[in-house]
Amino acid sequence: MTAISSVGVVGSGTMGRGIAESALRAGLRVVLHDSSQEALSSARKRIESSLARSVEQGQLSADQASERLALLEPASAPDSLSGCQLVIEAVPEILEVKLAVLASVEGHVSRSAVIATNTSSIPITRLAQALAHRDRFLGLHFFNPVPRMPLVEVIRTVHSSEGTVAATREFVAAGLGKTALLLEDRPGFVVNALLIPFLLAAARMLDNGYAPAETIDEAMRLGCGHPMGPLELADFIGLDVVCAAADAMFGQSHDPALVVPNNLRRLVDAGHLGAKTGRGIYPHG
Repeated sequence: MTAISSVGVVGSGTMGRGIAESALRAGLRVVLHDSSQEALSSARKRIESSLARSVEQGQLSADQASERLALLEPASAPDSLSGCQLVIEAVPEILEVKLAVLASVEGHVSRSAVIATNTSSIPITRLAQALAHRDRFLGLHFFNPVPRMPLVEVIRTVHSSEGTVAATREFVAAGLGKTALLLEDRPGFVVNALLIPFLLAAARMLDNGYAPAETIDEAMRLGCGHPMGPLELADFIGLDVVCAAADAMFGQSHDPALVVPNNLRRLVDAGHLGAKTGRGIYPHG
């Protein structure tokens, strides 16, 4: 399989936009597909602003930023993905939505194209059921903010071919310059299997009156050297994302450490999802 030079990303939200930007910065052609033209326009503006900040900081020249942005093709039609060698699904963590998107993608790409999902918690093997050719499918779990985070979890299933795995690992390592950790399809993979129970434990401490949120976060920053406290981090990730990951992992393992505390559930139900909505565990101006 030849080196991947053209990438499709389905979904232009936080993760999809970040994956697209990382590929653009690596000099790859990117088709960013979303059914919402408004979402595509917003994503392009945010990517353009991010590249402009890199110019201001001396990380890119103005010409380089323009060249990278010119590699981006925002597209609302799914057939725009037809020429992509790799398509990464990055839509919300809803099983039925992901299954429908993956089936649609397979209908628009060549047989040789690799199809990947950026799910953070849904079993990759379960998502593979959407495809007729499961040998070309695996998980590519990126971390937010994608352009800055150096890790990608590469999750294979029993169906993933060696060629698919090798080409994808090369794309992550040589193409994007990130570390590719090859993992098996287990609940939460590695990072979220450790991270989500930690975030929930902090939220449970808050629920049970151990200490205020600020104190819990300060304790972990100063006592353990964490750059962000767990409650700050939950707000940054998105409380809806944290709860969805916990629910999906609990459905697989039934581990009581993955039961979402009441305070988090109430915040999500009220639409207070963290930094992205202006309010979560903390207010965000």
